[in-house]
Amino acid sequence: MEVHKNTALARIRDSGVTPNITALEYYERRARLARQLPPNSVAILAGSDLKYASGAVFYKFHQDPDFLYLTGFKEPDALAVIEKLEDDDHVFHLYVRPKDVKAEIWEGARSGVEAAEDVFNADVAGDINHLPRILPEIITRSKHIYTDLPSSRVPKNVLSRFLSASEPARMGGIQKIFRDARDENEISMKPLRPLLNELRAIKSEAEIQNMRRAGQHSGRAITDAMRQSFTAEKDLDSFLDYWFKQDGCDGPAYVPVVAGGINANTIHYVSNDMQLRPSDLVLVDAGAQYGGYVTDITRTWPVSGKFTPAQRDLYTLLLNVQRSCVALCRVSAQISLDKLHQIAANQLRDGLKDLGFDTSNDAIHTLFPHHVGHYLGLDVHDSPGLPRTRYLEKNMVVTVEPGIYIPDDERWPKWARGIGMRIEDSVCVDEESPFVLTTEAVKEIADIEALKGTVTEI
Repeated sequence: MEVHKNTALARIRDSGVTPNITALEYYERRARLARQLPPNSVAILAGSDLKYASGAVFYKFHQDPDFLYLTGFKEPDALAVIEKLEDDDHVFHLYVRPKDVKAEIWEGARSGVEAAEDVFNADVAGDINHLPRILPEIITRSKHIYTDLPSSRVPKNVLSRFLSASEPARMGGIQKIFRDARDENEISMKPLRPLLNELRAIKSEAEIQNMRRAGQHSGRAITDAMRQSFTAEKDLDSFLDYWFKQDGCDGPAYVPVVAGGINANTIHYVSNDMQLRPSDLVLVDAGAQYGGYVTDITRTWPVSGKFTPAQRDLYTLLLNVQRSCVALCRVSAQISLDKLHQIAANQLRDGLKDLGFDTSNDAIHTLFPHHVGHYLGLDVHDSPGLPRTRYLEKNMVVTVEPGIYIPDDERWPKWARGIGMRIEDSVCVDEESPFVLTTEAVKEIADIEALKGTVTEI
């Protein structure tokens, strides 16, 4: 196969398949990956398959974030190969489901092989069903393979069977192809994810715009929720679900937490089916996504619209800690998420001690049991495996989410038992001044208390 240098770049067409993310940006992502590979290498990654709840009941399709990052392709059962040649050029292969009139009556339109070239700018495109014949040819002309396959997916179709680690070797799956390649050609195999983590960790301006759009809309929705008088968690959940599908957003970024009263002490409480009592706080951890990019917000407010003295004392402490941690999300602070977590834990411990808590031994691990933050992007926990010991860099996006969770037992002050709260923002790291992507979600006590019963502005 002969590919001339710069041919692919010269014919890039902008299809507008992802809001704000141009075809050229997708090309540049693949090119950056290729530059990290030695000559005569291939990077192989698979898209997601359709997941089923039970029987024929399927979930809404969600593309593998790494695959989406490099291709922009949002359909199931696809495989991408980035082939690094002897020089700096690369070839983008994309294998997809072919057009199928009968299947599309049930499943909706497929892009097909032709669109893989014309819309998604593949240099080489093909039918995914031919992959068992095509992939060995690509691998045999390579010296290095970067991939996270085979996968643990349950075999349901041609691609799943081909990629499954559990499929018997005699079936000729990808596991057998890799084994044969190593035996016959001394091919090295390395994981792909560490390279993609590095690429995804630093966001482009277009990615930040998408995350800002998601954060802005989500913040407005949560602020508007504070104006309402909800008596049940599910009603508040439904309100946010509706608004997260407006203004071009794709819907919720994750299953939201809507936790009234003591339910807030369960970090990932998602039942969202209890009543909201006027005397309680309600903790909401929710956000929308836009163009595949997510936001992550948590706010805690009084159901009645007014904080009690106990709630106010704890909330004031938490807000001060959260603000101080957000202010450190800048390159000049030379700080990592792990260091930020230690700062948050120390400040919370000192503040709770001043409020009469016994903070001896490891009490803070009970009262603040989770990390203060994580990376954010196409995933809620983005760039999985990227260490939190790493210094924050310009255009990384992280969450800052300290919390206080007080069990209902005698170790803690009686006035505080059962209270749970968290404050979280999505923050883009800059050189000197952090860019808060979720600032429309109010968090000052005066602002929250002024909202109840006011006119909806979303």
